[in-house]
Amino acid sequence: MNRIPFLFACLLSALPAAPARPQEAAPLRNVNAYLCGLHFYNGRQDRQVIAHHYCAHAADGLMQCVIYDSNRRNARLIGIEYVATAQVFAGLPAGEKRLWHSHAYEVASGLLLAPGLPGAAEKAMMKDFATTYGKTWYTWQVDRGDRLPLGIPQLMMGFTADGQVDPKRVAERDRDLGTSTAEKRRQRADLPVPPVAPEADAWRNGVPEQLELRPQGPPPVTRIPMH
Repeated sequence: MNRIPFLFACLLSALPAAPARPQEAAPLRNVNAYLCGLHFYNGRQDRQVIAHHYCAHAADGLMQCVIYDSNRRNARLIGIEYVATAQVFAGLPAGEKRLWHSHAYEVASGLLLAPGLPGAAEKAMMKDFATTYGKTWYTWQVDRGDRLPLGIPQLMMGFTADGQVDPKRVAERDRDLGTSTAEKRRQRADLPVPPVAPEADAWRNGVPEQLELRPQGPPPVTRIPMH
């Protein structure tokens, strides 16, 4: 059963309404969930980024999120993430599944948060979110100090086991948000941890994929037949 639309319906009452705007911003008004997690660049687990997600329901079984480097007014838009239910993920082509990461460990470990959401509501949301999968692209590599969004999009992944995430990054996030990842983990100890599809988190197989630019050569010549 797809419960993501239900989750957003529950969250609507917990978030303030968007202010009136002189220009219509309908897509932004549909954003009704705030999540905070951590990603790493596919193939570069040493490059870890705190990610503030602002999400909306996109289609049956699919959410779409814009990702910022903070939750402050001057935050930089650094990427996007699509979140699919297990049912939607199962229907993807095999090659496509390699681009997606699981959320089961992120939820169980407390790495994924819904800041400001009441405890019971957050726990119910995380129970469902643990079964989902995400595909994430970053367009601004703020972790290396870029002042502009340079280069091409980079595929990001999520953590799947203890010992992978940098404790300093977790401590930084906890300090900024006034929360405790360790306490969240304890509170979620009774949540069921769903099995993860083997095709997800493909980086674990030692063959991480990443985008690169390649010359395409001259365009083909179209010959027009003469009569």
